[in-house]
Amino acid sequence: MKPNINNIFAIASASEFNQMALDIFNFQVKENEVYNQYITALKIETNSIKEIKQIPFLPIEFFKSHTIVTESSVKNQESGNQNQQPTTNNQQLFTSSGSVQSKHYVADVSIYEKSYLKAFELFYGNINEYCILALLPSYLERDGSSLIYMVDDLIKKSNHPESGFFLNNYDELIFKINKLEQQNQKTILIGVTYALLDLIEKLSPLERGLRGVSNQLIIMETGGMKGKRKEMVREELHDILCKGFGVNAIHSEYGMTELLSQGYSKGSGIFSCPPWMQVLIRDTNDPFSFLPPNRTGGINVIDLANINSCSFIATQDLGRIVGDNTNNGFCNSFEVLGRFDNSDIRGCNLLVE
Repeated sequence: MKPNINNIFAIASASEFNQMALDIFNFQVKENEVYNQYITALKIETNSIKEIKQIPFLPIEFFKSHTIVTESSVKNQESGNQNQQPTTNNQQLFTSSGSVQSKHYVADVSIYEKSYLKAFELFYGNINEYCILALLPSYLERDGSSLIYMVDDLIKKSNHPESGFFLNNYDELIFKINKLEQQNQKTILIGVTYALLDLIEKLSPLERGLRGVSNQLIIMETGGMKGKRKEMVREELHDILCKGFGVNAIHSEYGMTELLSQGYSKGSGIFSCPPWMQVLIRDTNDPFSFLPPNRTGGINVIDLANINSCSFIATQDLGRIVGDNTNNGFCNSFEVLGRFDNSDIRGCNLLVE
């Protein structure tokens, strides 16, 4: 039986998360043909899975070569059944950047909308309190970006007259930032890294006087240099951005095409997850073993919102759990340290260190 999506977003404890993860695993192993074939190839008996660390994680590369979707969601699309999610109008195809694109067939995009809106509220509060400015040229210049879909919706839901996207009109963006600062308006500027650096270089010494008074401005970087600039370590980059925009910390969003949920960092590159999302760190020498806190390995993500696809993804990101920081049994702090050498470089809010 398919778990109720509303119960996923109502998770409030580690025990509830663990049980929902097992329920979704049992649903997806029956309904997702690709995931089922993967587990069969591993010769794993599904009835032996009793805890989340026993669940096999699907390598993210499968999204480049297969359609990762549950059978019931496909049938529901074809029949137009209105009694279950999703409906035909809610289908969406998200694609990654890179030479070989990942394709995420989202059967019900309203689940994605609910996931990012609830996560935003958890980390930042009511979207109506913010002006959202988006400087995402690399994403705007291609089709199928899940990030653009999310930010576009946040812009609309902010209902602020100054919210919007910017491409190369840096002067207009600088004017708006100054204006919003004078109005003491809560503002989030979400931008691809190289474009944020370009924007700083457009600021005059007078405009850089913003520093020290930008109490309402949040700078959220998302993605790397896209081949536009040389890569730099996170500390150096964040120092430049903090001084340029006059803020104390640089925020970031950890998400990707293959997921429907995001983690957020409010500084120092330390990310936290919403209650329906968890990160585990796998041993790079043994992908079926997991590492304790403060050890570097591959990032595995459990995204329970991704119920119509696969909720258990082994990414090509390297990271570590930070300390023993838990919240009601949830491990809620992790750091992203880079990517595996043989993986495509694309926007997942990573900075090579």
